[in-house]
Amino acid sequence: MPKNVEQDNEAEVSDIVEEVVAEEGLESELVPPRMSNFNMALITGLGLAVVIVVVRMAGGGNTDELATGNDAPVAAAVETASAPEPIATSTGGIERKGEGRHFYATIKIPAGAETLYLSGSGASRKEDGTMGTMEEQTRSTFTNFRTTLEAEGWSMSDIVQVRAFAVAGEYGLLDFDGFNRAYREFFGSEGNPLKPVRSFVEIAGLVVPGWLVEIEIRAVRVP
Repeated sequence: MPKNVEQDNEAEVSDIVEEVVAEEGLESELVPPRMSNFNMALITGLGLAVVIVVVRMAGGGNTDELATGNDAPVAAAVETASAPEPIATSTGGIERKGEGRHFYATIKIPAGAETLYLSGSGASRKEDGTMGTMEEQTRSTFTNFRTTLEAEGWSMSDIVQVRAFAVAGEYGLLDFDGFNRAYREFFGSEGNPLKPVRSFVEIAGLVVPGWLVEIEIRAVRVP
């Protein structure tokens, strides 16, 4: 078909469509209705919500937080409040909490209590002139402390704090087990069921040659 004839046919078809639309009143149906302001706001809001969720997921956030709001801090507070308190043991007005195998985590001393400090001390030399092993030195040191306390009218059960400074022995090894074996003879035992708070520190060396451990104590009693 020649090009000019094809163009004429298209023009005629277009004119016919316009006449039909005008006669039948179809113009309003062919034109899409305008969107209301409410619908625009609703779609915009939904779009922003989707963007926020996608951004939080990309950043590793937890989308559950969007639903829970401020419930998380409340739940944490409830959990903290429901955590059990450490069992407290009170002897002579002195409160002990957090009992472990060898010591307590905290000891509270009441006002008006008497305090006795004993300076750092170590083992006495044996008959052969040596100091002995870590276990022997620990036993010797606490035995000397007991003698001193009893001479002042105190006892091992009055001890509330122990600080031990230890060095490595033979082959460069620190005999922590040996220390604890002797320590348990004086604390948490039949003779003295009470335990102090305790520190055990490894250091490079001690002033007295041959000492493997030096210990200082603090004793407290309520009049």
